[in-house]
Amino acid sequence: MLRLEITSPIGSQNVVLRFDDLELALIRVTTTLTPTIPLLIPYFPRDLYPLGEGDDPMAAVGQVEAGQRGLNSGVCYFHLDEPAFGSVLYFQNLTALNGYYAATDTKPDGAVGGEWPELGYLPPTPPQSGTPPTNPLPAGESVVMSDVILAFHDDAACDEQDMARRFLQLLGAAYRQLEPPSTQYRDWVERADRTLHDLETAPDTRIEHYGHTYIHPYIAAEYPDVMVQMAIIAPLRDYAAWTGRDLPFCKALEDGLAKFHDTELETMRRYLPNVGKDKDKFAVDSWYLYHPLLNLGRRALDGDARAKELFLGSLGLAIKAARHFAYAWPIQFKVDSLDVIVEARNDDGLGQTDVGGIYAYVMVQAYQLTGAPTYLEEARRAVDAAREMRFELNYQANLTAWGAAACMRLWRITDEEYYLRQSYVYLASFFHNTVIWESEIGHASNYKVFLGATCLHDAPYMAAFECFDSFAAFERYLKDSGPDLDPAVRLLVSEYCKYALDRAWYYYPDALPEDALAQEDIRNGHIDSSLSFPIEDLYVDGQPAGQVGQEIYGAGAAFVFATRAFHQVTGAPFRIFCDHFPVTSERTSERSLKFGLDGGHARKAVFSLSRLPGETLPRFVLRTIAGDTLRPVTRRADLIEYQIPASGEISLHW
Repeated sequence: MLRLEITSPIGSQNVVLRFDDLELALIRVTTTLTPTIPLLIPYFPRDLYPLGEGDDPMAAVGQVEAGQRGLNSGVCYFHLDEPAFGSVLYFQNLTALNGYYAATDTKPDGAVGGEWPELGYLPPTPPQSGTPPTNPLPAGESVVMSDVILAFHDDAACDEQDMARRFLQLLGAAYRQLEPPSTQYRDWVERADRTLHDLETAPDTRIEHYGHTYIHPYIAAEYPDVMVQMAIIAPLRDYAAWTGRDLPFCKALEDGLAKFHDTELETMRRYLPNVGKDKDKFAVDSWYLYHPLLNLGRRALDGDARAKELFLGSLGLAIKAARHFAYAWPIQFKVDSLDVIVEARNDDGLGQTDVGGIYAYVMVQAYQLTGAPTYLEEARRAVDAAREMRFELNYQANLTAWGAAACMRLWRITDEEYYLRQSYVYLASFFHNTVIWESEIGHASNYKVFLGATCLHDAPYMAAFECFDSFAAFERYLKDSGPDLDPAVRLLVSEYCKYALDRAWYYYPDALPEDALAQEDIRNGHIDSSLSFPIEDLYVDGQPAGQVGQEIYGAGAAFVFATRAFHQVTGAPFRIFCDHFPVTSERTSERSLKFGLDGGHARKAVFSLSRLPGETLPRFVLRTIAGDTLRPVTRRADLIEYQIPASGEISLHW
């Protein structure tokens, strides 16, 4: 470590340089300024210049592959080819800079990136106008101006797959340098029971058509559509199996699914046949065609005969549309004619670029159900068609996550390493769109955003549905992976899921202060904080949450988190919570078990034992595989919490 103290007329600066080359070479440079007087700064230059021959930046030859999008992570990923230097990830730790943003009333929107060769961080400054800005850095108070991590790899980018894996490796190396935010235990089981009660009883959630019950997308707003129904039914069925309870409400929803099915077109239509005249009953967003099939496929693979019939009976249009659009889907089209309604998301001409990933997953499900090789070939074609999309692959976060899961499944089926490597392309695009910092701007000080993914490639907010659906996709990804999975990839995916279990709690309006919620101009319906349904939108820059509405179709979050993170122990007075997915679990005796994890190296996982209603927690002994006894970090009458290694096996005795 090297520490420099610099004094100038504006104040004193403290610069700390840290070096680490244990895995990949790293430099971390933290600069703190203590102004002598109240300081207004009208402009900063960027702080990174690749040098060419004769230390001339203009002689350097290379390319920026990815820069910061909006308020996502402050990253700039590039390779320097002449001179042959290799690949570099510039990561600005924006969490450390919250004091600067608060003092200057600014936010780091697109602050990291640049045009070659002027790269790095361009700190936001107060806008210049006829009225001078009035938010100076206060005199005598230290503020962190920059906390940058530079990670290096000797190889420059080769093909798309090499580039993606290298990005993830460098991002994982930078991530390990951060001080991990703490998480809080969340009782998703209790939340799931409340959610089920509200689904069954709140009048603004449901509507009757054709003698069947359907769910509104938002509270008292929007027509029922098939994606929304399946986004509730599939998690509810998981919850029914997990609890061992019969859920008549879920069956009531399932009974109405057939009205969405069009036998002539061989598809599940988005809307019911009697949808209002303000909607085009033949119109569908591309991903809306396939996401309901993914959930039907899950139910079919679990042995649901009715789901299997609807699933297989809907593959005709699914495949016809894929071939018609040459596996490059538009934003919206008509299911009867395949005429395009909206071609592209913006001027770049790109449509829903990651729909091929979720289509591939649906085709793999069809192959698993039938064994027909045509479905496997369709999955291959869809993945192949997305080549060279690089960091433009992500259109919508959960679709990208399912694309990674599809590639991993294809690798397991075909044993072709190409698909494992292609999964890294999907994941690189996903993690490029994550928020690897904790914002304290505006209302964001009331909730957590760390490692959230903005829902769309250009969206200003994180969304509840995309959050839990990505979590579900990553569970499948990790379960299908093995020892060949890159350690940095395993770390990042595991950490995303860990923080989702805590961060997603703040989508629920009862977890937020009233003044942090949108009050007027809510796009869909209204917000009712007494109902256990998530709002759609949380903003990194602290705008009021819930401007889009309170999404009932996001209510599956509680069921997904409960069934994946909580584990029943037959005959015991407690259940287990773990914020990492188990890779092994063995009941070794009536009062003992083993539990194995395979998360990030040298990371910690939370392992909690929560009391069942009406029971008393027994005495526990928790040991590592090496025989070391672990002590609780929290002990209450209803909950005992431990921190355990995120990789390895532990034994529990009671």
